Amino acid sequence: MNCYLLLPFMLGIPLLWPCLGATENSQTKKVQQPVGSHLRVKRGWVWNQFFVPEEMNTTSHHVGRLRSDLDNGNNSFQYKLLGAGAGSTFIIDERTGDIYAIQKLDREERSLYTLRAQVIDITTGRAVEPESEFVIKVSDINDNEPKFLDEPYEAIVPEMSPEGTLVIQVTASDADDPSSGNNARLLYSLLQGQPYFSVEPTTGVIRISSTMDRELQDEYWVIIQAKDMIGQPGALSGTTSVLIKLSDVNDNKPIFKESLYRLTVSESAPTGTSIGTITAYDNDIGENAEMDYSIEEDDSQTFDIITNHETQEGIVILKKKVNFEHQNHYGIRAKVKNHHVDEKLMKYHTEASTTFIKIQVEDVDEPPLFFLPYYIFEIFEETPQGSFVGVVSATDPDNRKSPIRYSITRSKVFNIDDNGTITTTNSLDREISAWYNLSIIATEKYNIEQISSIPVYVQVLNINDHAPEFSQYYETYVCESAGSGQVIQTISAVDRDESIEEHHFYFNLSVEDTNYSSFTIIDNQDNTAVILTNRTGFNLQEEPVFYISILIADNGIPSLTSTNTLTIHVCDCDDSGSTQTCQYQELMLSMGFKTEVIIAILICIMVIFGFIFLTLSLKQRRKQILFPEKSEDFRENIFRYDDEGGGEEDTEAFDIAELRNSTIMRERKTRKTTSAEIRSLYRQSLQVGPDSAIFRKFILEKLEEANTDPCAPPFDSLQTYAFEGTGSLAGSLSSLESAVSDQDESYDYLNELGPRFKRLACLFGSAVQSNN
Repeated sequence: MNCYLLLPFMLGIPLLWPCLGATENSQTKKVQQPVGSHLRVKRGWVWNQFFVPEEMNTTSHHVGRLRSDLDNGNNSFQYKLLGAGAGSTFIIDERTGDIYAIQKLDREERSLYTLRAQVIDITTGRAVEPESEFVIKVSDINDNEPKFLDEPYEAIVPEMSPEGTLVIQVTASDADDPSSGNNARLLYSLLQGQPYFSVEPTTGVIRISSTMDRELQDEYWVIIQAKDMIGQPGALSGTTSVLIKLSDVNDNKPIFKESLYRLTVSESAPTGTSIGTITAYDNDIGENAEMDYSIEEDDSQTFDIITNHETQEGIVILKKKVNFEHQNHYGIRAKVKNHHVDEKLMKYHTEASTTFIKIQVEDVDEPPLFFLPYYIFEIFEETPQGSFVGVVSATDPDNRKSPIRYSITRSKVFNIDDNGTITTTNSLDREISAWYNLSIIATEKYNIEQISSIPVYVQVLNINDHAPEFSQYYETYVCESAGSGQVIQTISAVDRDESIEEHHFYFNLSVEDTNYSSFTIIDNQDNTAVILTNRTGFNLQEEPVFYISILIADNGIPSLTSTNTLTIHVCDCDDSGSTQTCQYQELMLSMGFKTEVIIAILICIMVIFGFIFLTLSLKQRRKQILFPEKSEDFRENIFRYDDEGGGEEDTEAFDIAELRNSTIMRERKTRKTTSAEIRSLYRQSLQVGPDSAIFRKFILEKLEEANTDPCAPPFDSLQTYAFEGTGSLAGSLSSLESAVSDQDESYDYLNELGPRFKRLACLFGSAVQSNN
């Protein structure tokens, strides 16, 4: 069987090689096979490999022919094709054995097909030969362009990098067979990015070819092309874009936006006040743009600059207070530099940027200003009222120079006039107060809200105006049996004056006591002295107490002398010299009491007891007056009223309506005689009370007392109850229901009521006569 191979396109020229070169006696003679083919001889069948190119665009493409040596061309044999791809990708002509590809082949999808072939005798229907395998290989053509699989590409490189600095490497891939010619051999080139970048043709490495400045352009787009077949004609290509960003380096120094700044500050602004900001710009970014501001020139040392690291601004602050009247403008120079500078980049920062700042001081109305921070004056004590102490002075620091008015706060001892002169209003005593702390207020007359104060200290100087005196109260005693020259007391002195030198006191007896005294004194020259007896024996009965006058002088200029009296008690002492009658005085001394204090305490106690006794007496007397019969046991109640009335059951006497209506006339009742009333009361009392002789006797006695008592005032009624509940049947003596006019009323019956009503009868009788 003869077959032919269709070899792949080599350089675009198709070659047809016989798959079996047979002679006339092909069964016995070997034939030469082409290189790369496979020969199999079996029963006259010759099978081999078939090569078919990919990318066939025709409907059916002839791949090769299968033919048996037994086939004599009479069409008695039938060829069949079996295996994967048979019928779908490849078909065979059953009569001729020609194989055709009916689909487009892609080597990148499948490069090898293994099929089986069989020859059947049509007449017998049996296989002429057994099945045999053969291989169809798809040969490669350049049908795939290079592709960049790692897109997108992005790289960062520092600005100002030198030439040759590696940026990034890009890599493309070709799906064609790398072993098949130059189909997969790639060549890289730069389509966009010159002159700053370059690419290595075989590796795809991108490098810097020229220095770049980020401040001019901070990113670049580079386009790289990859061609297969090493760039020969007919090669396929692919492109990719690379974004190259430039990172910042500190290659720019900060520069001030303005060469001159004008700021203002009030002279009343406290230290630390922000008076303005200055700003510099830096083309760098991030920490490369961080700045530090500072003062370069400021002869006055009045201002300072601090940096706001958030806004990168310089804040001008007041370092010392300013005074418009002293200096109204300032000029300073400030500089700025980067905070972070690499040593390699110091060449860009050799000279710092500077600017000039003019600061104008604004005038404000300031309070008065004293010439001194405080004043200290001295004045002697006991100087007369109005004495000069000192002068304080303040001035208005503003240009208008307002007059100043002075005053002293809360002082009754000193005064100050409008000139600032301080004088005394009272005499001063150093022993009462040695220092005075004053507060002087200065107020502008043109603006009373502008005030200031200053402390003034006045020291009162001492003069020798206090004579020395005993340092304590002395209670001295001497025994009756004391001998001459016996020490009975040691005394000392004090002086309230202040002495420049140490105090020194001199003790002497008065002239009278020196000549006639029973005692003498010895000065110890140490501000103490001792009292000694000047005779032997004393008499308690004849002279119980001695009073001696002691003169004490100080060393002041002029020297002052005081006379102090020492009381000496004569005491009865035993043989051992201990006191008996003076123990009481010693006890008082040990308790710290004086005679005057004891007397005052006793008087207070007596006054308290007298007050208590008087209060109790008044209470007792009041009880006796209100209830004189309380001590008697008569088992009945006696009520007395100071106003006239008819008793408890005389409701007419207390009718408020009748009291308010003066026009209602009360019906006049006939008066009974006194004797008749008494007899009537007596009978009623016998009717309502128990039949007791003691009770009747008591009632009669009370009636008799009322009749015969000329001092007792007339009562409204006398009600006697044997038992509660019956009340009194006596008529009322009240005049509440009497007529408005009593001209027709006769009061003669009052004379019949007894001695107690005589006074009342005289009063009413005389009143009626005067009306008539």
